[in-house]
Amino acid sequence: MGGVDGPALESLREALRGPVVAPGDTGYDEARSIYNAMIDRRPAAIAGCVDVADVRAVLSFARDTGTAVAVRGGGHSGPGLCLADDGLTLDLSPMRWAHVDPEARTARVGGGAQLGDLDHAAHAFGLATPAGIMSTTGVGGLTLGGGHGYLTRAFGLSIDNLLSADVVLADGTFVTASEDDHPDLFWALRGGGGNFGVVTSFTFRLHPVDAVGVAVTLWPVDRTREVLQWYREFLPAAPEELYGFFALLTVPPGPPFPEPIHGRKMCGVVWCYTGDLADDRLEKTLTVVNAPGPPAFHFSTPMPYPALQTMFDQLLPKGLQWYWRGDFFDRVSDDAVAVHEKYGQNLPTALSTMHLYPVDGATRRTGAGDTAWAYRDAVWSGVVAGIDPDPGNAGMVRQWCVDYWSDLHPHSMGGAYINFLGEQESADRVRGTYRGHYDRLAEVKRAYDPDNFFRANQNIPPPAA
Repeated sequence: MGGVDGPALESLREALRGPVVAPGDTGYDEARSIYNAMIDRRPAAIAGCVDVADVRAVLSFARDTGTAVAVRGGGHSGPGLCLADDGLTLDLSPMRWAHVDPEARTARVGGGAQLGDLDHAAHAFGLATPAGIMSTTGVGGLTLGGGHGYLTRAFGLSIDNLLSADVVLADGTFVTASEDDHPDLFWALRGGGGNFGVVTSFTFRLHPVDAVGVAVTLWPVDRTREVLQWYREFLPAAPEELYGFFALLTVPPGPPFPEPIHGRKMCGVVWCYTGDLADDRLEKTLTVVNAPGPPAFHFSTPMPYPALQTMFDQLLPKGLQWYWRGDFFDRVSDDAVAVHEKYGQNLPTALSTMHLYPVDGATRRTGAGDTAWAYRDAVWSGVVAGIDPDPGNAGMVRQWCVDYWSDLHPHSMGGAYINFLGEQESADRVRGTYRGHYDRLAEVKRAYDPDNFFRANQNIPPPAA
C-alpha cells in the first residue's frame, strides 16, 4: 500500500482543480462523513473531482502510488463502501449537475448529483425518471445498483431508462458506454455496481410526470397480518400507474399525522399514483384500503413529484446510525407474514423500519438477460433497516436487523438489491444476487478492470487467467 503524504500529497493537490483534504486539514472530519454515521473511516485523502481530467489524475496517482481507491457519488452507501481506511476517496460530489433536453426528453446528470438535482431540473419541464424515494440519494450509486422508486411500476428501473454513461476506466481511458458503443460494459453497468470504472455522467430517458397522487394509509401494527395478506394480493394486480410500498414504522410527530397516533407502531402503505388525477381518481382507486379493515389514518393529496421525493428527507437526515439488509421476494408467504408481524411489534427505535418496494409492472418489459439486474421475476425488493441517532444504540439496531433478516431470508428468492447488501456479506451472497449473470459480469470485469483496481464495492473479481 502506497502512502498519501508529504510530497506525494502535494503533487496530487497540484494535479487537481478540485480540493484535496487529508488528516489534520480543516474540514477533514466533515469531508469524510457520509449519510450513515455508523461508518467511521479515515481515508488518507479525499480528492474532490470537478471534471473528467481530475478523475483521470486521481486514478493515475493511485496507480503510481499503489493506493487503494474508493469512489463516492452521493455518499449514501449503507456499508460505507465509498470510504476506505488509509485509502484514497475519489469524490465526485463537485460534479453535481443535471442538464435536461426537454424536446428529446432526456437528462444528462453528473456523477456526483443527487436525485433532487435530477428531479428539480426535469420537473421544470414536467418530466421525471424512476429513481429512489429520497432526494438526497446519489444518482450514481442508485443507478449502478439498478435503481427502483415511486415510478418503477409505471416506467421500470433506473437502468431501464439509462441511455448511456461516460466512464473513466482503471487505466485512465475515457469511454461512453451505450447499446451501440461498448455494449458489454453498458450491460454490466446496469446493475453491476461500481466494479467497472468511474461513471462521470449518466444520460436518462425522461417521462411525462408532473403532479402525482400521493397517499399514506396506516393501520395499528397488530393488524399487520390482515393488511399484508391483503396487500400481497392487491398490489401486483393493480394498474401499473399505482405504486405503493408496504412499511412497518413508528408514526413520527408532526403533520400530516394527528397527535393521537404520534409514537404509535403501525403498518401501512405509501402510495404514488401517476394516472389521471381528474374526478378524484386517486381516492376512487384507493377505496380498497378499507378491505383489510378501516385504517387508523388515511391521507391523500396531489403533489408535485419532487415534493414526494423530499417527503422523508427531514425525517431521515444525514448523520443517523444505519444498519440494513435486504432480499428479493416473488411472494409474501404466510410464514413471511408471521415474521413481519413479530418484528413489527418490536421495532427497537422510533426510526427503525421495514419496507417492501414493488419492482414488478414495467420492470418486466425489459428482458431477463438485457441488463445485469438478475431478478426481473421479483415482485418486491425488501429492506430491513435499524436506524437511530444515538451511537449508543448502534449495536441494538444492528442486532434487531440481523435477527429480523435471518428469520425472513428463508422466505425470500435468495438474492437482494445490490444496494441493500452490507459490507460484511459474503462473496457467495454477491454471486447469488447476480444469479446466472455473475460469470458474464466477471468476464466484463476481466476485460475492463483485469487487476480489480475497483474493489471497494460489492466486488466481482475478474476470473483467473
